[in-house]
Amino acid sequence: MLSEILRGALISASLIIAIGAQNLFVLKQGLLKNHIFCVSAICFICDFALMSVGIFGVGTFIGSNPLITNILAILGAVFLVWYGFCAFKSAIKGTSSMQIESQVPNNNNLLKVVLATLAITLLNPHVYLDTVVIVGGIAGTLTSEQKLAFLIGAVCVSFIWFFSIGYGARLLTPLFRQKRMWIILDCIVGTVMFYIAYRLIIYVIYKN
Repeated sequence: MLSEILRGALISASLIIAIGAQNLFVLKQGLLKNHIFCVSAICFICDFALMSVGIFGVGTFIGSNPLITNILAILGAVFLVWYGFCAFKSAIKGTSSMQIESQVPNNNNLLKVVLATLAITLLNPHVYLDTVVIVGGIAGTLTSEQKLAFLIGAVCVSFIWFFSIGYGARLLTPLFRQKRMWIILDCIVGTVMFYIAYRLIIYVIYKN
């Protein structure tokens, strides 16, 4: 049991702890003190649900269905291009830096933040690839008890990671009082979004 928990934790960590659209989104909300608990909790719950689905059998079905994967890829690419455009627009205008100078939580509408978090999580096909297909595929040969242990290890890492970058982002607050740091972050976000969207488009074109 312990070995499967550790295995699940290591695999989850290798997939989650990387610069990606979701992690950058959570980091930015943490810097803005913008409903951090809700953002982190949504990311964790989505991971928990998708990993559970993958580990207990659906991962193979989704991974082998080209129509579903193509639809997810196209929707994800469109959303990521839009989000990347917004990030570059923010960088050009230099508006993000003003949101952190007051040292008070950002008062963006909670529903808006929840929807944005769900979109950046569920419209990104890489999330399904990592949590459902890869994690589910690796766990496919395990027994029921081993799968449960594997899931526990995987979701524990997810919980620790998202809440760590959400609440840990405040340690970077002094650095992000500088306007140019927000511009740099927005440019990084925009670049990553466009790159992932490009990879998704290439995936659809060459897979077919």
